[in-house]
Amino acid sequence: MYVPAHFAPDDEAVHELLANHGAADLVTMTSNGLVATMLPFVYDRERGVLRGHLARNNDHWCQEIIGDALVIARGPDSYITPAWYASKAEHGRVVPTWNYLAAHVHGTLTVHDDPSWVGNLVRELTDRHERSRPHPWSVDDAPEQFVAGQLRAIVGVEVTIKRVEAKFKLSQNRSAADVDGVITGLREAGDAAGADAVARWNDLSGRR
Repeated sequence: MYVPAHFAPDDEAVHELLANHGAADLVTMTSNGLVATMLPFVYDRERGVLRGHLARNNDHWCQEIIGDALVIARGPDSYITPAWYASKAEHGRVVPTWNYLAAHVHGTLTVHDDPSWVGNLVRELTDRHERSRPHPWSVDDAPEQFVAGQLRAIVGVEVTIKRVEAKFKLSQNRSAADVDGVITGLREAGDAAGADAVARWNDLSGRR
């Protein structure tokens, strides 16, 4: 990953992205070529692993893996029009770009074909994504036999993290006036998550 110094996040920011991403892409090189599956992961910072699950009928999990696995996790991403920059009116030397948060996680993939392991993961994933809802759904809300059948239809995967490359490209290379224009433009376009990300990381880096 190409990461200019002004787009390089600190370790704590990377941990936060991995802990709070929505879903990520699991990519592996196999004897049949590159294979990719999008799935949610749970990040265990203490153990340095990402845990998720695949459908048993998805043969991604049972193919021979060549080398390390790659997990691509993302935060908000947004198209940035140069019309939002104050510098457009000053000199016109501006171009469109894309803002984004991304982490490329490299590590060893382990398969867990174990209903107990998968069951614990499903509960953890469910609780994580339901906890902010007014009436959170629980795995225990479904019939026990139904849940058991669902668990037999999935297989767990775990990526032991070896290294992480991350890039938070959020207009940090622009002037404070341009950054303010981007934030305003994103909010007016209805992209609150993108605007909040730009505001937060530029405030933290002292750009505003």
